[in-house]
Amino acid sequence: RSFEIRKSYRLLLNIIMINNKNNKKTMEVHHIGPEWLSISRVGEILDKGMKLELGDEARRRITECREFLDRKMRDQKEPIYGITTGFGSLCNISIEPTQLAELQKNLVMSHSCSIGERVPRDIVKLMLLTKIQSLSYGNSGVQLATVERLVDFYNHDILPLVYQQGSLGASGDLAPLANLSLPLIGLGEVEFDGEVMPASKMLEMMEWEPITLQSKEGLALLNGTQFMSSYGVYCVLEARKLSRWADKIASLSIDAFDGRIEPFYPQIQEVRPHPGQKATGEAVMAWLEGSEIIKRHKAHVQDPYSFRCIPQVHGAAKDTLTYVGEVLETEINSVTDNPTIFPEDDLIVSAGNFHGEPIALPMDFLAVALSELSNISERRTYKLIAGVRELPSFLVAKPGVNSGFMIPQYAAASIVSQSKGLCWPASCDSIPSSQGQEDHVSMGSNAATKLFRVVDNTRRVLAIELFNAAQALEFRRPLRTSPALEAMVEAYRKRVPFIENDTVMYTLINESVEFIKTEEV
Repeated sequence: RSFEIRKSYRLLLNIIMINNKNNKKTMEVHHIGPEWLSISRVGEILDKGMKLELGDEARRRITECREFLDRKMRDQKEPIYGITTGFGSLCNISIEPTQLAELQKNLVMSHSCSIGERVPRDIVKLMLLTKIQSLSYGNSGVQLATVERLVDFYNHDILPLVYQQGSLGASGDLAPLANLSLPLIGLGEVEFDGEVMPASKMLEMMEWEPITLQSKEGLALLNGTQFMSSYGVYCVLEARKLSRWADKIASLSIDAFDGRIEPFYPQIQEVRPHPGQKATGEAVMAWLEGSEIIKRHKAHVQDPYSFRCIPQVHGAAKDTLTYVGEVLETEINSVTDNPTIFPEDDLIVSAGNFHGEPIALPMDFLAVALSELSNISERRTYKLIAGVRELPSFLVAKPGVNSGFMIPQYAAASIVSQSKGLCWPASCDSIPSSQGQEDHVSMGSNAATKLFRVVDNTRRVLAIELFNAAQALEFRRPLRTSPALEAMVEAYRKRVPFIENDTVMYTLINESVEFIKTEEV
């Protein structure tokens, strides 16, 4: 009976969604088409829970490409890689026309070898979105019905179970994209309505038939960089926010440490005009506008590098982030499966757009940049607890009986060290596969998942700095920092109190992490 209720509920939801297509005021829709998909737009689609819809131009291109491929297969005698032949080193084996559908289904099944930790929900959503985008250009030869089913998965929040390990990042993200594609043909598992279930059960609940893959379709679904690029896009979106938080938290630390404002003067940035450095100087000056502490006389002539060189270090991270964002934005607006079909030129070309090197190198680079944001953050935390500049040792009024903020710095140092280890570039490695046919691979998938961990680590280290800086600020009272920073501290204090005596700290650190995750900056 429960199953029947759920089935009726899904049917009702389908009716609502159909009605919503005729009433755009009830939901925001992003139309998939030839228009450039920016990373900022991707963030907006996710944040607003927007639905997807194939535009007319995308539908036309997909349909015309499929019709061209069908004609080509009827007329051409020569083998076409992956369409009338096997894959990889089996490219010299011709496939009979009656076996083409079986070939594509077997490809998806045999390649579904992703293992390890589950890919997070938001990144699976991004994989669906970016795969739909790539197929929408009409160079992949897929059926319109296949792309429409992927859109249905996205819109109904049907998320295939995909795992983090298994891709070499070269012949596309074969293993994870195979797991993403299994539910199209009624295999694999999905998370649906908060429950993990077999894809076959989901199809029955939705009253959908499995897709019967036609020639080339399995290859189009599995070739591509959507696993790597989705991780990369997610990390860029998070890194943009963390970069802003780094400037804001560092500004609070400057006042808490009684630091100097002169290193942030525009004259300094103008004579070394890196865009990120200039932006950082401007941001810190803005955050400290109106601070009583920053204006008072300073007994010290200069600050340690972790304070004085914030524009240079944070700025370099910003410039890296800009570059990596541009590369990944190009990637998600590209056709990355193989072979590539050009109906207007009467061409089917087997090439290498699936190779992840163009994004593997930048993702390794971004991991280094974010690691440096956490590295310099931990150094500021260390200075805040050092018992200098009129601050008590470990930021408690009665050190000795209280350890105070001694160990949060240990935790930050441990996390920073882990990130440094994760910064060994995955893209330096290559292990040949497919009997040597695929003899150079990017390992971009490993670059992507490592970057994801560095993003999380950087957030935690910044949260620990905020934990310390807010505590240190109280020892400057009755002086006040800027109105903007006081407002942040007031909001922060609703979740993390001032520490007078030793207490359980990990819960407060976790609250600090959640504050950075959920608050706007």
